Amino acid sequence: MSRPDADRLDDIAAAITSIRSHLQHGPISVEIVMDAVAMRLLEIGEAVKSISPELTATEPDIQWSDIAGMRDFLAHHYFATNPEIIQLTIDKRLVPLAAAVERMKRLLPPEG
Repeated sequence: MSRPDADRLDDIAAAITSIRSHLQHGPISVEIVMDAVAMRLLEIGEAVKSISPELTATEPDIQWSDIAGMRDFLAHHYFATNPEIIQLTIDKRLVPLAAAVERMKRLLPPEG
């Protein structure tokens, strides 16, 4: 059974929180930080792939297909991952994604 959109949005929010926590242990150039952050980005991409298209359509400024593509790249080409691209993703995309997730959560019906 597929998990509901609300759970997927919670997964994304939790992964973003974890990324921020991991970065408190050092820069992305530190191998263990890179590994931890990359895993959370992979989780975000996996969650994004499962969110209903109707819900992601409410946030057209978020590049949903790029997020899913990052997941695929991290999963299948892990050894080719460039830390600079990961850092750029964090710097440019994490805050807008977190804000979009919060807005999307407010669109969902309350849990019953």
